[in-house]
Amino acid sequence: MNREDSRLAMEWHTWLAENLALGVSAEDAQQVLVNAGVEAALAQREVAAAQAHPYVVAARRIGRRYEWLEALSDLYAELHRQSGALTLEKRRGVSPEEFFSRYYFGHRPVVLQGFMEDWPAMRRWSLADFRERFGDVEVEVMTGRDGNPDHASQPDKHRQVMALRDYVHRVETAGESNDFYMVPRNENWKRDGLARLREDIRAPAGIIDPELRPDMTTLLLGPSGTVTPLHHDNMNVLLGQVLGRKQVRLVPSFQRHLVYPRHGTFSAVDAASPDPARFPLYGEATVLEGVVEPGELLFLPVGWWHWVRALDVSATVTFHHFQLPGGNTHLRTPQ
Repeated sequence: MNREDSRLAMEWHTWLAENLALGVSAEDAQQVLVNAGVEAALAQREVAAAQAHPYVVAARRIGRRYEWLEALSDLYAELHRQSGALTLEKRRGVSPEEFFSRYYFGHRPVVLQGFMEDWPAMRRWSLADFRERFGDVEVEVMTGRDGNPDHASQPDKHRQVMALRDYVHRVETAGESNDFYMVPRNENWKRDGLARLREDIRAPAGIIDPELRPDMTTLLLGPSGTVTPLHHDNMNVLLGQVLGRKQVRLVPSFQRHLVYPRHGTFSAVDAASPDPARFPLYGEATVLEGVVEPGELLFLPVGWWHWVRALDVSATVTFHHFQLPGGNTHLRTPQ
């Protein structure tokens, strides 16, 4: 039966093709149509026609490959659970060798302690210090975030340039807010006026490339209440927490099918308050939770989903040039 001869709306043809490709049975598909008001005999004919369409036949073959990959991901998740890795580890005294073997190559997150004690930033950084030393420097921040639920995936709509002293004033007076935030996409480290600020940090010895060029680090600065929605990065990242605390929730990379991806690297789930009616599969995800304190480094393995909320006025530095012969590992973005 050609679509032109069908009495179903285009949306139902799309729904049938997608769900049959994903393995929904003909009986269940027919019942959904009937429940939506489609006559039973018509529903049966439409489902049969869809099943026989060559595009749907091909899509079902692809769907079975997807099911195998999903089953393999579930198996890996079960092995991960059986290993007891159900909490976000905090470790002191980890050698670079152990970090790379257990966490980087083991694809496991960890909070590292003791690597930031020699940072001048730990003694010096404050909002008053930023205003005094760099107040005249123009920086870019993301503003108007509260008015756009998709602000994280639409950064160009929210860029605003202002003097750092004006931004610091907003942070000081805002209380708890998610409406504005200085994030890595603002690339403020590359501004010459903040060069002395970069001198206040140190590369974690043996883990991060000690050269620390401006393009090797990023800066996050904002008030209490800023939220980074659930998403993943396409490379390994090390976060150094200088000011304030951050609450984090992480989901393993191999549970992508449980977090309802959208816009490629973002999740449709609000990890602060997941809706089990809209996102039931998220309830099956392994969620690691913790608080990153000042002076701690959080390692985020490539592809791991993470949600972050600032509990205080917060300043964070990120590193992504690991001291490895082959450099960082990257996740290829599908075309």
